[in-house]
Amino acid sequence: MAKSQDTFNKKEKEKKRLKKRQEKNLKREDRKSNSTGGDLENMLAYVDENGNLTDTPPDPSKKRKVNASSIEISVPRREEEEIDPIRTGRIDFFNDSKGFGFIKEKDTQEKYFVHVNGLLEDVKEGDNVVFELERGLKGLNAVRVKKV
Repeated sequence: MAKSQDTFNKKEKEKKRLKKRQEKNLKREDRKSNSTGGDLENMLAYVDENGNLTDTPPDPSKKRKVNASSIEISVPRREEEEIDPIRTGRIDFFNDSKGFGFIKEKDTQEKYFVHVNGLLEDVKEGDNVVFELERGLKGLNAVRVKKV
C-alpha cells in the first residue's frame, strides 16, 4: 500500500491558510455589520462663505456674485532687465591641439566653455578677453571671444 503524499508540513500550511481565510471573512462581516456609512448625503461636503469645508449646505443669503472676467489667472510679468551681453573674463585653460578651453568670468567667477570656432582672435592662457554667451548642448558657451 502506498503512503500519502501529504507531509506534515503541507498539512500545517493548509491549516494556516484556512485559518487566515476564516479570520478575514470574520473581519469583513464585522465591518459590514458595524459600518455607519451608506447614503450619498453622508459623503457630501460643502464649502461655506469663508472657504472652509462643512457638512451643512451654505446659506444662500450669504452668497456673493463674482464676475468671472475679473479673475486673473497668469504668471506675473517680469520686468525686462537690461543685461550687457558682452562679458569680460580671463582664459583659465586653453588646449591649442584640441581646440577648446575655459574662460573664467571676472564678475561671477563662473567658468564657461569656449571652442576654437568661437574665437575671433588667437588666445592663450592668462589672456583677458571679452565674450558673449550662447546656449549650447551642455550649457552656456562663450562665443565671439576677443582679446582686450
